[in-house]
Amino acid sequence: MAKLDLDALKAPSLDDFQALGQAALESLPDEFRQLTGEIEIRVDDFPDDEALDALGIESEFDLLGLFQGVGLAHASAVEYTGMMPNRVWLYRRPILDYWAEHDETLGAIVSHVLIHEIGHHFGLSDADMEAIEAAAD
Repeated sequence: MAKLDLDALKAPSLDDFQALGQAALESLPDEFRQLTGEIEIRVDDFPDDEALDALGIESEFDLLGLFQGVGLAHASAVEYTGMMPNRVWLYRRPILDYWAEHDETLGAIVSHVLIHEIGHHFGLSDADMEAIEAAAD
């Protein structure tokens, strides 16, 4: 058995999370991805105070992700100049904290957060989102 080099172990970086989020997005069923149109994956260590305040969340560790934008079902036929693209924020430190406490792969957690952020925004039920997660696997 190879010896584990503990000095070489590092937490996944923001870039690693960006890649995980993009891979999770690409693994989603097409009909689900089409709900949001073009969507960006953004990563930060923690949510900003504005997001926490808007959601009434006290601890920055309690928010794993956030959807920002307007889905195709809610968008008007006319696009407005300066309209921000749809995006999902993934918050690295809260996700890593969750990962350390649960028996799931990091990729599965990132995929779950992504699906739920998009799904809740569009009013999908938990059963709908579970079916989407199963299809993504």
